[in-house]
Amino acid sequence: MQRYTDQYIGGAWRPSLASASVTVVDPATELALASVPAGGAPDVDAAVGAARAAARSWAATTREQRLVPLTRLRDGLAARQQEIAETITAELGCPIGFATAVQAAVPLAVADSYLGILAGYAFEERVGNSTVLAEPAGVVAAITPWNYPLHQIVAKVVPALAAGCTVVLKPAEDTPLVARLFARIVDEAGFPAGVFNLVTGLGPVAGAALAEHPQVDLVSFTGSTAVGREIAAAAGRGIKRVALELGGKSANVVLPGADLARAVNVNVGNVFNNSGQTCSAWTRLLVHEEQYEEAVALAAEAAGKYVPGDPASPRTRIGPVVSARQRERVRGYITGALAEGARLVVGGADAPEGLDQGFYVRPTVLADVTPEMTVAQEEVFGPVLSILRYRDEEHALEIANGTAYGLAGGVWAGDDASAAAFARRMDTGQVDINGGRFNPLAPFGGFKGSGVGRELGRHGLEEFLQPKSLQF
Repeated sequence: MQRYTDQYIGGAWRPSLASASVTVVDPATELALASVPAGGAPDVDAAVGAARAAARSWAATTREQRLVPLTRLRDGLAARQQEIAETITAELGCPIGFATAVQAAVPLAVADSYLGILAGYAFEERVGNSTVLAEPAGVVAAITPWNYPLHQIVAKVVPALAAGCTVVLKPAEDTPLVARLFARIVDEAGFPAGVFNLVTGLGPVAGAALAEHPQVDLVSFTGSTAVGREIAAAAGRGIKRVALELGGKSANVVLPGADLARAVNVNVGNVFNNSGQTCSAWTRLLVHEEQYEEAVALAAEAAGKYVPGDPASPRTRIGPVVSARQRERVRGYITGALAEGARLVVGGADAPEGLDQGFYVRPTVLADVTPEMTVAQEEVFGPVLSILRYRDEEHALEIANGTAYGLAGGVWAGDDASAAAFARRMDTGQVDINGGRFNPLAPFGGFKGSGVGRELGRHGLEEFLQPKSLQF
């Protein structure tokens, strides 16, 4: 087991000021992979101090000056795709195929997109007798989750640096190894000392200290809605700006006339990929009552393609969830749903056959789920698909909008115009039309309890900018 005792602060790897450590566990074997420092307030204070010391000079750089190390950062991500994928497979349990195609490749695409955005962004505009400047927000606290560990780091850190902000990153304690790899790539890219800093540690300790630090100007957090409320409260006391990308309970609505088989198959993959640990997953499949049983049968057939196995094997499509605690959480939702009257189509709360070791959950499809059930209201964050029936479009819309969340969704119809018309009435931040593809240039974020602010694209850059007007 590799033992790390340092944090990346002020442009160098320094011994952590904390004596405690966090053990990183392989979710597939339950064996320890490594340990990293469980940094606390002293480490956070040192990192924020380094970021504050570098803030004014980095903010004064030109876009061309910032593009140089950012381009090297992008190139470093490209050069280490295999190492990134293998690291995420080891600490998250994500199948190597998905880790390569998504967990490693998407952050590279996002980093590349920001090079183009930065190169063409207008940081100054004339409005009447005023010149309006877009200036960096200052010192950014980036607190990231474990489910897409590098993507969430890149989606915060790269636009923050592009905007001229300095950053202190606190990654999730379950997946700190890819964050350390990212810090090495940043170090090799040649950013000035203090522009980027990394502190590993526990959320309630290091994360809380970072969110509450008086020298932090903006907190960008991705995680649960419950923790997001705490982050927002802490930031509010310090009059800090916040960007919150929180939970979801997204609906995929299949309207009559749509390609039902394609919609159901895409939905099953959407939920089971990454072992269901995706905040924007379409965990509620809404089907018209006349097509309901056909959809259930299609979902059962599609689920059979997802057999839990060794995430290091290229044949594996679904691996374990991240931790024992997450496994028990997901199993609890399954048993709770059955107790409330849901019908088990495939899967269940028992361990997958032949996989007594590892944090595995059976890919599960639940039918006869009603909107008021807990499994239809709360974020499960595991490979669990709930299928709900609706009477007509108004009923479908009522169900789709009937949760505290509003992060994502899908709509399928016989034509794009009909699907888009329905999507415009959904209370959610982004909707895929007839299987529309991910776009790194489009804003990502939610309505209601799913968060505040946006990531990705121009909107993601602007989260880290603030306007200043000069009147002439």
